[in-house]
Parts: sequence; structure tokens; C-alpha cells
Amino acid sequence: MAKILEGERIGKLGMLALGCSATIFDSTRQKVLLTRRTDNGRWCLPGGRTESGESVVETCLRETLEETGLEVRMVRLLGVYSSPHRLVEYPDGNRYHVVALNFEVEPIGGTLAISDETTDFGYFSRDEMAHMDVMETHVERLTDVFSGQLPPFVR
Repeated sequence: MAKILEGERIGKLGMLALGCSATIFDSTRQKVLLTRRTDNGRWCLPGGRTESGESVVETCLRETLEETGLEVRMVRLLGVYSSPHRLVEYPDGNRYHVVALNFEVEPIGGTLAISDETTDFGYFSRDEMAHMDVMETHVERLTDVFSGQLPPFVR
């Protein structure tokens, strides 16, 4: 299970990694799809790390399909997150300063299901999420998602 370490410019102690997350609204746009991770049991937006030779759009579409069973299309960029004061440390000792892009996507096919990376899923409102164990790095993204701001956040 990865640990989130925070401290003044702690990101410089890790390798740089690029990741993407997907925000899928329900039909009312009042709830967002979250998945529960198999590795730590916490809730998060679907997403993951960009692989070499892959665009961020390809990452977002691939990770969403792998984790939810949904085929999606890109709608828009919601935010860019790159805090130099955060480091993700994995059990194998690898440490990453993550730059994450959060995109709004919409389903165009597939069937919503769990995967080998997820144990549960559901659409949740902002109020419901306040009582859930959501990953810290995704709380910031979700706060921005529910703000209603149209230009992308850059943090």
C-alpha cells in the first residue's frame, strides 16, 4: 500500500511520475463515480500512471476501462495537480512526485463492474463523500469538481 508523505518540497526526493484520473458524473451532475481500491480499501476516482509512449488521453481512457469496465470519451480537462510538498512512497521503496491531470469523461460503452484493481464502485454526492475514506490526493480534486468552476484548476 502506498503512503502519502508531506513536507516542504519533499517531492524532490522522488522520481517524477505523470498520472491521470477520470471524473464521471451521474445524469444529474450531482454525483461522481468512485471506486474502492483493492490495495488499500480506500475510495478514489478511476485512474493511474501514464506509461511510456502513451498520451494522457490514452492513459485516462485505458485506466477507466481497466478499473470500471466503462469505455469513455474525453470531455474536458478539470485540473492539474503537482504539489511539490507531496511524495507517494510504495512498499518497494519507489517514491514519486506525481503530476496528475483530472479529466471529465463520459461513458460511451461497456458495463460498470469491479476489476482486479477495485472491490466496489458507486456514484456519490459531495455530502456522502464527506463520510467516506477517500484518498487525500483525490479529496482536493473532488472539491474542485464540485465547485462548478469551468476553467481548469492548476495546483
